[in-house]
Amino acid sequence: MKPFIDIASSVSDELSQILEAAVNDPDADEAPTLGSVRGIVSRTTGGEQFEADRLHFDQNRSLLVEIDDLIEQFGDDAPAIDFITVKASESLTRIISALMDTGARTPPTLVMVRDAMLHGLVARMVGDGIIDPDEDETLQEEIETLISRYGQNTVAENFLRYD
Repeated sequence: MKPFIDIASSVSDELSQILEAAVNDPDADEAPTLGSVRGIVSRTTGGEQFEADRLHFDQNRSLLVEIDDLIEQFGDDAPAIDFITVKASESLTRIISALMDTGARTPPTLVMVRDAMLHGLVARMVGDGIIDPDEDETLQEEIETLISRYGQNTVAENFLRYD
């Protein structure tokens, strides 16, 4: 299991999007690292800095400073994929939120979300018009992917999307 909570949660959304684009680049010869993504961030395009000097979420650090801090801490050969902030789809966020609203003593884990989905929560939410009926299979794949990547006992709330 990757140290998702400790690393990715401290990465800004802006840098996470750049990291994700690098990881998903079909033309990449190798898996991107923090060092290779730093090159992307600092590269100029048409004479303008690639938003590296633009301040972001905390208005105190640029993207370039942020990635430099990560490189200092984890090394320039650290896989970029480990620093991508993973968020649930809008529909999965609704499912997780519904489970959180049940008043349970402990927050739902990813396996608890999957079990609830398998035991009718998706069908009930489809019936209530909250989720599109065509999303059932996609939601099952999404939760299984999260479980395989982060472990079944990871708290589901960590993946909520607040858009």
